[in-house]
Amino acid sequence: MDAMSFFYWYEKRIDYWDGETFAVALRRAGFQDFGPSPNGGAVRYFCGIGQCQGCLISVDGGVPVESCLTRATSSTVTSGFRSGDVDRV
Repeated sequence: MDAMSFFYWYEKRIDYWDGETFAVALRRAGFQDFGPSPNGGAVRYFCGIGQCQGCLISVDGGVPVESCLTRATSSTVTSGFRSGDVDRV
């Protein structure tokens, strides 16, 4: 079996297997939601195909991406999609 890699979610180390998406790794680590959404609700893994865009996160301060479609990458710093980020899309 392959070795696990890791990324950081709000300064917490999250291990993931090669090929896993950020959403899968975060769910396996026990996160049920990924922070506040622009409309005040919770950002969460919902449809799993990127259609609902309910799982948006920021990777290394970049524009929001769908965590259910974006493969986890080693040692990246990730965070939830904050309402202040909406102008960056």
